[in-house]
Formats: sequence, structure tokens, C-alpha cells
Amino acid sequence: MKKVSLLIISFLLMLSFGCATREYVRQQIDPLIDRISKLEARVTALESRMSVVEGKVAEIDTVRKQANEAKALAQEAMKTVKDCCDKAEAALKKAEVIADRAEAAAKKAENAVEKAENAAKKSKKAFELQQKK
Repeated sequence: MKKVSLLIISFLLMLSFGCATREYVRQQIDPLIDRISKLEARVTALESRMSVVEGKVAEIDTVRKQANEAKALAQEAMKTVKDCCDKAEAALKKAEVIADRAEAAAKKAENAVEKAENAAKKSKKAFELQQKK
């Protein structure tokens, strides 16, 4: 009987020290649950911020693409403007050459008119002199 009672006592001692009560487990887990809840809230907040940042990155990419397209269009427009300016300068030079030729022709025409007028005056005088004779 001593053996049986010693066995029962040791079994009872093991049960009393080895098992945790529900209250003890709750006391130990409640702080962990609070910390986990706070961490979950922070993770949710960070995920929402990250989705906002991803949206802004997408907008920035779109704006960057539009800026590159605008740059390409501006460069094309500058090339077209330069070509037009070059053509306008060439046309201006041609117009200046033609204007110089026209002025030279006008001077020749004036000289020819003056010569014709002088010849007409001489002819008139010669005619008058012959009439007086």
C-alpha cells in the first residue's frame, strides 16, 4: 500500500505542477494577441500606403511617357521649323538676286530712255536747223 499511496501522491504532484490552467494560458496569450493585433493594423496601414504609392508610380510612369512623346513632337516641330527657315532664307536670297537684277534692268532702261530722249532732242534740233535753212 505504501507503493500505491506513493504512486498516487507522485501522480497528484505531477498533475498539480505540470498542467497549466486556462486562466494562466490566457494571461500569457493576451499580451501576445494585443501585440499581434497592433502589428496586423500596422501591416494593413502599410499595405494601404504601398497601394497609394504604387498608384502614384503608375501615374508618374504615364506622365513620363507623355513627356517623352511631347519631347519627340517638339523635336520634330523644331526640325520642321528649321527646314522652313532654311527654305525661307534660300527664297529670300533668290528674291534679293532677282531684285538686284530688276534694279540693274531698270537702270539700263532709264539709260536707254535717256539716250532715246537725247537722240530725240538731237533729231528735233537737226530737224529745226534743216527747216531754217
